[in-house]
Order: sequence, then structure tokens, then C-alpha cells
Amino acid sequence: MPENQSPENDPFADLYGRLPDPRTGARSSRGSAAEGDAAPPTRRAAREARRAATATTPITPGDDAAENAPAAPAADPTAAPRAESSSADRAPVRPTEAASPPRAAIDEPTVRPAAPAVSPRTETSGSPSAPAAAPSGRRDDDTPPPRRAGGEVAPGPRRAPSPAAPPARDTQSAAWQAAARRADVPRSAPESRRAEPARDREPALVGAGVGTATAAPATTGTAASGSLEDLFTGETTTQQIGWAPQKPPKRRRRVGRWIALAVVLLLVGGVAGGGFALWNTYGERIQAFLGNGEPLDYEAGQATGEARVTIVSGDTGQSVSPKLFEAGVTKASNSLYKYMVDNAVAFTFQPGVYKLQQQMTSEAVIAALRDPANRLDNSVQLREGLTLTQSLDVISEQTGIARADLDAAVATPATYGVSASTLEGWIFPATYDFDEGVTAPQVIDRMVKRTIESLDKAGVAPDDRERILTIASIIEREARSSEDFYKVSRVIENRLQPDNTETHGLLQMDSTAQYGANELDAGASSSSANALNSDNPYNTYKYPGLPVGPIANAGDLAIDAAMHPVDGPWYYFTTVNLATGETVFSTSYADQEKAVAQFQQWCRENPNGGC
Repeated sequence: MPENQSPENDPFADLYGRLPDPRTGARSSRGSAAEGDAAPPTRRAAREARRAATATTPITPGDDAAENAPAAPAADPTAAPRAESSSADRAPVRPTEAASPPRAAIDEPTVRPAAPAVSPRTETSGSPSAPAAAPSGRRDDDTPPPRRAGGEVAPGPRRAPSPAAPPARDTQSAAWQAAARRADVPRSAPESRRAEPARDREPALVGAGVGTATAAPATTGTAASGSLEDLFTGETTTQQIGWAPQKPPKRRRRVGRWIALAVVLLLVGGVAGGGFALWNTYGERIQAFLGNGEPLDYEAGQATGEARVTIVSGDTGQSVSPKLFEAGVTKASNSLYKYMVDNAVAFTFQPGVYKLQQQMTSEAVIAALRDPANRLDNSVQLREGLTLTQSLDVISEQTGIARADLDAAVATPATYGVSASTLEGWIFPATYDFDEGVTAPQVIDRMVKRTIESLDKAGVAPDDRERILTIASIIEREARSSEDFYKVSRVIENRLQPDNTETHGLLQMDSTAQYGANELDAGASSSSANALNSDNPYNTYKYPGLPVGPIANAGDLAIDAAMHPVDGPWYYFTTVNLATGETVFSTSYADQEKAVAQFQQWCRENPNGGC
């Protein structure tokens, strides 16, 4: 309603006065915690003030209206839920000096539901309240007179109560009349702050009977509702009508979902990780089997460089194929073998050293091996870890020199400047090319000189050559990886120390015990009872310290490890997986027994693994 329009001429003035404040959801008292006592008057009070101003001195809102503005009642936590209030519960409180005689509530309905008692309300001025009379349903007679500062009644005419109320008021519903009386009664509170409307109370449902006056107690989580009467009187708002409360957060369900998600991610990650590991191990074979992977052969025309491959008696396509791959001749370890199987190639491999190229096709490799010109009759290739007997066999096979001639050539080590009783360990593993017509002493002399060259390069003193070769030969036979070479060297040095209380100076190496019992070539990693109990100077289980001499030929890596053992407290080591060469190093015998048990378990699971 425009502020400059007369209230008497506005048919919607009463309706506007009863509508809730859209900002707070309550009747338009405009009270707030921030404004306190400065709340503006209601439309009803403003209208009455204008009427009184026509006959008396105008009262400015800044002085009287703001001071006498009604405030919301203070919340009483002990009070029971109010009903759709009877008039007696909402009687206006007037100062004692301006109190009027109580009137009978002539406009009250015949039957009213009982309402719980509420605490009496007082004026903010602090004056003692007079007995509250039940106001009538007529709005013209219950409006308090305008007041000036200090609570004094302002002079001016006051309309007398009408002798008879319009019949239409008597036909109103009890809820409507109660709402009208609540709008007419000025409210006051002992506190400066106006309490917020109780939003957690459940009003009557929209469309419920008008006779329902008692409000249900407030319950948490109950859907809010309301009636049209509550909407007009400010007991509820349009936002509350039909509002459904949000369900409490289901924390347990959310936690369960997160746990389920974590389990799924772990499972997916495990499957992905396992698949990745399997693919790294067998991906090449799977692709080769399916025929959709990378080709196993180099393209023709890429051959370059030089490579040498040694073929021994009994070699087949399956055993030669890895040799070619290690020498850089073929692209994969099974390239030649697969080519022979797929193309039904029948080929007999002749022993000897063959001069080939790198990055060859499998077809080109077969053609090169068939060509006698690629076979080096005067070339010898010895690998690390061979004994003297095994080395002489390879030399005789690859050079064609009689074995008896070779045995006679090694019978006198002093001929080659070696002070030891045997040339065991002095035949250096490498690839040698000899001129045609070379003799056995020439072959042995060149190989011994090659050993001395490596010892000098490693910084070994001439008087210490036999000792270093002995340690290097044990490392060559015991260690599996290049890293383990230096750890095994440390174990040997720790056991040779005088303060060794674990083995008391015994090396306890299976390789030495087997060599002394002529079982080093038996193909077993563990020593037999005969080797462990044999009485010979190589049995390090019975005699402390190093054996009397080397047990095999050692390469440059083993010689360097013998000269530079890594730091560590280990006294024991055991290879627990012969397929991968995994070795466990221990500092105590108890830990060593655990490693031995692990190795025995692997042997039970792999009966043909070479245990």
C-alpha cells in the first residue's frame, strides 16, 4: 500500500498488516538482533497513530512510535507449545496508570480448544503490568492509545467501544479471530532482541480443518507445513509450506562407498600390475605366438660389424639361438630357433668358432654357418668358470690339436713362469685367433700371458698372483650377478679374519669341496656327502683358510672383485633361486638357516632345477 494513501480508504490494509515479513518469515514487526529497540511499528499501530494525530499533536515515529514499537516475545524454553492462541493468552499489557477496566471478550467463539499457559508479557518500560483482559475480536476497540515518551498516554479522542459487533465477526472461525487478536495486541519483550519465529514447529497442514487450533510439538526432521491462517498471521512462511526437510547425511554409507571404491581400485591396480609384469616377462613370446607382435628378425641389409659365436658338440638350434642373441647377431633369443621350426629347416651344427656379423636375419645366419669360410679353424673361445680340463677339451675341439699334445704342454707350469704346481686358473677365458699350424705350447703360452696381463692391469703384485686367482676362481663359481661378485668377495675376506667366530676360519664353499672330490662338473649346486667328507686340500669344510690353488679360470670382473671387496658384515650367502640367481646374504647362522630353508623349498617346487 502506498504510504501517502489513507488507511481508511484502503480495503487491503488489514490484509497487508497480517501478511508475514518476506525477509524474516514472521509478522511485520521488523525486529532484529541488530536493531533491538529501534524496531518500527506495525501497520496497525501506524494506522492508529495517524488517526490519533488528526485530533492531537502528531507523534513522530522517531520518538514515540519507535519507543513504543512492539517487540517479539522472548523465547521461553520451558513453555509448552502454544495453541492457535486464545484471546486470554494474548491480552495486551498496559501500564497501571493507564489501565482500563477489563472487558469481557464478547467476540470469542463459543467453543475454544484449551491452550497451555504462557508466561505474562510486560512492557519494555518496566512498569508493572495490570491484569490482562481478554481482548475482543474487534480491531477498533483493542488498539492501545498513542503514547509519548515516558509511557504517558497522549491526549486525544479515543473511540468508545461499539455497542454491537458486526455479525460477520461472529461467524469467523476461531483461528481467524485468534489471528486478528494477535495482530491487534501490541507485543513487548524484556529483551532488546526479538526472537526469531519458531521454524521447527509443525503447523497444521494446508487444508486442515479450521477448528484445529493446537500446534504439534516441534520434532527434528519432521516435514514443515502450515495453513493459510498461519501464513496471514506470520506463524509460517510460504517457504515453509510444503517444505520437505533434508535427510541427514548418511556418513556410514558414504564411508562404505569410499571403502568399496578403494577395494575396487586395489583390485584393478593388482590386476593391472600383474598383467604388466606378465607382459614384460612373456609379452615377446605371446606376440610371437599370436603373430601380431614385432618381427623377431632384423630386416635384410642391416648386418654390420663382426661377432664370433662358438658352437660345441651337441648344440642344436634351441641351444645356439641364445648364443646368437647374446653376441648381437639376432634380434631375439629365439629368433633362429623359431625360424627353423616355422620353415622346417634341418641343419647339423658343426663345432668351432664362426665369424658372423651383427644384426643378421635368421636366414642369413643359417647360410653363414653352412659356409666353411666363416669357420675359424685356428680360433678358440673360452668362457669364464671352466676348469683346466674343460678348457683343454674346448681348445682341442676348436683348433684340432690333439688332446695329448695339450696335456703335455701344461705338465710343466714353470715353462710359462708360473711357480704353482698346476696351471689351474691360469688359462684366461677369452677369444683367441691363431695362425695356421700353431702348436700346443704356443696356444698355452699365449693364454697364460693373457692371464698375467689382466693381473697386472688389476694391480696385483707378482707374489700375490696365485692368491688372487684362487679367490677370483671361487667368486667366479659361487656368485651369480656382478653385484654378488663383490659381496662374495667380502664374505671370503670376513671368514679369513682371525676374529671370525661364526665359521672359525672355515670358508665352507661347496665349489671347493666339489672340485676336490672331482664333482665340480656333476651339474649340482649342493655338495654331496662324499665331497663334504673328502680329505683333500680343497675341502674348505675341513681345512680353514684358502684352498691350495685356484679351482677354475677367472675373468676380469672376478679378479677386480677379489681385489676390491665391498664393505659388509656378511658371513654367509645362499642362492635361493637357481633360475634367477637370487642370493641371500646373512650375518648370523640363524638367518643362514632361514635362507637354506627357502632354497630347499625352491628345490622341492623345481625338482629339475639343478639342485
